[in-house]
Amino acid sequence: MFLKINFQKILKVQKVLYLCVMEIQTARTTFIETWGNLGSSWGINRSVAQIQAYLLLAPGPVSTDELMEHLQISRGNTNMSLRQLMDFGVVYKKNVPGERKEFFIHEKDIWKWAPKIMAIRKQRELNPVLEVLTELKEFSPATLGEEPKSPEAMELENTFVEQVNSIQGFSAKVSKVADKLCSPKSEMLLKLFKLFA
Repeated sequence: MFLKINFQKILKVQKVLYLCVMEIQTARTTFIETWGNLGSSWGINRSVAQIQAYLLLAPGPVSTDELMEHLQISRGNTNMSLRQLMDFGVVYKKNVPGERKEFFIHEKDIWKWAPKIMAIRKQRELNPVLEVLTELKEFSPATLGEEPKSPEAMELENTFVEQVNSIQGFSAKVSKVADKLCSPKSEMLLKLFKLFA
């Protein structure tokens, strides 16, 4: 029996598949660029954010060379960015049998990696501010043993003390909530999102 092949249909299917792949590539590129821009606005190096996005979207392990080629960044920048993501605890080295290159994967479960990043941001940004505010909270014009001041100077000092105490109290509460949300064993973040969903 002779097998009839319809080349027109094969070409049509190939074209559809090609367009789907190109649409996925365009969407991936848009996501990676947007994630990089968002990272910059959040105080994260653009390359770090782009590598994170690329690894998040990768179905398997990715080599340094692949990251450099697709993101058009230097080897040094790629290595420093990967190191930072590994320090965050969201990217891991992955051995690929038969390969000598280093490969990397990103934790895919957002409920695992997002709290890690939140905890690092809290440690780097909120904790130092909280320490300074706690020290400033101890400031009291009466404890300085200074001469009586003018009413304007007293008002300025009282406003300072009141505002620092208010900001410190608020920051301390935010810190406690962040500790609970970022705890690896806590499901509070998931419950909170389900509550508002």
